[in-house]
Amino acid sequence: MNQKLHSNELPPDGWHECRIRVRYKDTDRMGVVYYGNYLTFFEVARAEFMRDLGFSYARLEADGYSLVVIEAAAKYHGNVGYDALVRARSNVTELSKVRMRFEYRILDEEGRLLVSGHTTHACLNEQQKPVRIPAAIEQAIRDRGSIPHSDREN
Repeated sequence: MNQKLHSNELPPDGWHECRIRVRYKDTDRMGVVYYGNYLTFFEVARAEFMRDLGFSYARLEADGYSLVVIEAAAKYHGNVGYDALVRARSNVTELSKVRMRFEYRILDEEGRLLVSGHTTHACLNEQQKPVRIPAAIEQAIRDRGSIPHSDREN
């Protein structure tokens, strides 16, 4: 479903980027991507961001953690249809003890903004109780330059 860019191909502003080919099943009767499917594109972008940090969702779950969505929002700016190649950009813009916020930008092949949005996630343990985000994940995000070291919220 996606074609990942290599780490050295990050956009100049530091956001992580992957590419997604729009499948026929992603479109509605009007032939454009069904609005709800952009949340799936957000998920793909987020999973690739985390994988490139060295923390795939499979690894997180094996370590006893999950990052559950507690808030999601999307703003629609444009449409594309079947077989379009979109760029899904993601970045962590807020980080607290148990929460992180991802921002997203979905762009068409020419760079036109299609959808912007965010998701906020809580870190849970195997008992589904909120726990502190593992220090290694926080450090990887900070080392990547997403969040300054001094901006950690309570």
